[in-house]
Amino acid sequence: MASTDTALQADWLGACRRATEGLRAVLAAHPTSRERVLETGVRGEGGDRTLVIDRAAEDAVFAELDALHATGARFTAVSEERGEVDYGDGDVRVIIDPIDGSMNAKRGLPHYALSIAVADGPTMADVVFGYVFDFGPGEEWCARRGAGASLSGRPLPPAPPERRDRRGRLELVAIESADPRWIARAAEDLERHVGRVRAIGAIAVSLCQVASTRVDGMVSLWRCRAVDAAAAQLVVRESGGYVAFPGADAPPLGAALDLEPHSAVVAARTEQGLADLLSVVVADRAPSP
Repeated sequence: MASTDTALQADWLGACRRATEGLRAVLAAHPTSRERVLETGVRGEGGDRTLVIDRAAEDAVFAELDALHATGARFTAVSEERGEVDYGDGDVRVIIDPIDGSMNAKRGLPHYALSIAVADGPTMADVVFGYVFDFGPGEEWCARRGAGASLSGRPLPPAPPERRDRRGRLELVAIESADPRWIARAAEDLERHVGRVRAIGAIAVSLCQVASTRVDGMVSLWRCRAVDAAAAQLVVRESGGYVAFPGADAPPLGAALDLEPHSAVVAARTEQGLADLLSVVVADRAPSP
């Protein structure tokens, strides 16, 4: 218990900010699409081909984890590229996506983010700290369990009323896992409940847009991994929004903090909005990736 308390009380925000600066240096050293598409020739533990910038970005994060461990923090890191790395305590889990939205990063599109979550248990419900830095607009999203959420150091203001169009549909919703096959299968339900959609291309960033009420909801059309959503889902919940992982063993927040794609993720500003979007996600009708 003492080692767990030490880990949870570590300076995670400072470590995340230092890792962000390390990633800035990585991105500055690889400024063009030609450089950012280079692969290492291996696949990460999450199953995707590892880009050179992915590996360098992860190295920057793990340098900060090594430093925290040296001060006495004990935890287990779960990262898209390295998998699980034992730092001495399996009860505290640090969930890392060095570059969420790596397709955007390598093509020069604006939204891609560092995502780091800290949890005192094995599921989404156990996340106590979440950090997302979107390198496009340079926005820092942060949340602590029970203490609210902030954007670039300022607490998020109270949310305005949910916005719906004249037909009663959610006015604007972000979609992720936007494979045309999955969009086609969800199109009828999307049309029933959603006025317009936006595909940002980064799950963590899309969730944060729900937290700030820039969109009225978010839905991934296929299962996501914990590294994509763990930090940002806490940002949404601490902003007063609602999140569910409908394919998890114990919904709404029972999705495991590992590298398996267990469940879609759905978020909205109200319980009714969440219910509307949950009807869009029917995982067993979607083809395998």
